[in-house]
Amino acid sequence: MRRVAVVAPEQALRESLVRIAEAGCVEIDLAGDGGPDGTSGDAATRLGQLRAESDRAVLSETPPDLDVLERAGRTDLLAGEAQLEERLGSAVRHGGAAALAGWCPEREVGTTAARIAGAGGALVVLRSPRGVDPPTLLTGAATTPPAGTVRRSFTPLVRTYGTVPYADLDPTLAAGIVYVVMFGLMFGDAGHGLLLVALALLLRTGRPRRLAALRPLWPFVAWAGLAATAAGVAYGEFFGPTGVLPVLWLAPLDEPMRLLAAAVVLGAVLLAVAYAAGIVNRWRENGPTSALYSQTGIAGAALYLGLAAGAGCVWLGRTAFAAAGVVVAVAGLILVAAGLYATTAGGPGGAAQTGVQLVDAVVRIASNVVSFARLAAFGLTHAALGAIVWDGTTALAGRGPVGAAAALVVFLAGNVLAFSLEALVAGVQALRLEYYELFSRLFEGEGRPFRPWHLPVEHSPVREEQP
Repeated sequence: MRRVAVVAPEQALRESLVRIAEAGCVEIDLAGDGGPDGTSGDAATRLGQLRAESDRAVLSETPPDLDVLERAGRTDLLAGEAQLEERLGSAVRHGGAAALAGWCPEREVGTTAARIAGAGGALVVLRSPRGVDPPTLLTGAATTPPAGTVRRSFTPLVRTYGTVPYADLDPTLAAGIVYVVMFGLMFGDAGHGLLLVALALLLRTGRPRRLAALRPLWPFVAWAGLAATAAGVAYGEFFGPTGVLPVLWLAPLDEPMRLLAAAVVLGAVLLAVAYAAGIVNRWRENGPTSALYSQTGIAGAALYLGLAAGAGCVWLGRTAFAAAGVVVAVAGLILVAAGLYATTAGGPGGAAQTGVQLVDAVVRIASNVVSFARLAAFGLTHAALGAIVWDGTTALAGRGPVGAAAALVVFLAGNVLAFSLEALVAGVQALRLEYYELFSRLFEGEGRPFRPWHLPVEHSPVREEQP
């Protein structure tokens, strides 16, 4: 993101701004509502007199006759002109020139400069002001140049949590991959996963029409379905334990402890990766000191890795090596304590506050690791529901024609219920793990989203109808 200034002679400023609005890749700083003097422009006043709120704003390529727009009821053009007046009123003028400051994605600077050069304006790159963070534009967002559809479908996952600070890593792709993996482990059934893939392909066609707005999310749904299908193949689940697929890894109901251990180990690895990303973010945000002492930086990572290594060595019976983990954990605890104490008022009160926060940090690490056991718990729940439906189906199937019909009803209704319930539960639980256990280590603050000024332009002037 680059700090830029739109500079143009007074007579060329309007056309330059119209071209910027049509391109939709520059966020312009506003001095205030209606300009520096706080007054509304003529178009805004007329729009208010009409007592109409337009849900659509359009700009006229050439300066329109506001009287004609008002009589024609063109609230869209009046709304667009009101936005233009607001930006014209925010311009800084000197002599015969005017300038507006704003932000523009670096890759768009050259194209935008060439676009407004034809109108007599110029786009000047400025130095970013100190103490001001640029707005954040995630790769794959709607305002960026075309990106992969998969990355774009993952973007709402991050946006729902908050705006990523400009200095931080873009977690979009990694967050999407982790989410679908966790979802797949909890929704592990090849038949249900393939149904999700079919639903994704249906969304891709824009049907049903009521869900047309969700069409950009179809790759997200498809990958979640593929992850669930892969887990179902590993579990030997196809609409329950039907025997259609062999067990390639483990049957959840037969080996629950093994599944539980795998879920906790996966969670421990994901937390380690989250700490690594947190270290990079703290360094990029406030430098090495912040990265060293932060609970989500090196200090927190050392505490976590020391505790994890010590616990792992004890579990494996290698108690001699657990001492090394304890040393690392103590070093991390000291660094965390120093960082926390520096944020207090000092003295005995600060020491007491630091002690409470240290206990909370240790307990939180343990609870976060254990929290990933829900991957196994809900995977077991899904398998149990599938087994109940299949047992009921097979029990009815051998009781003649009526039993066979009842078995079909039980199989279809049971799978519909299991699919709907487990898809909702697995989706919510994967989101919870992503946000509370992982994202809380990546982000300490929130950025500001990039909001470019973008309006369609009407190239034919509005003419008043003759009586």
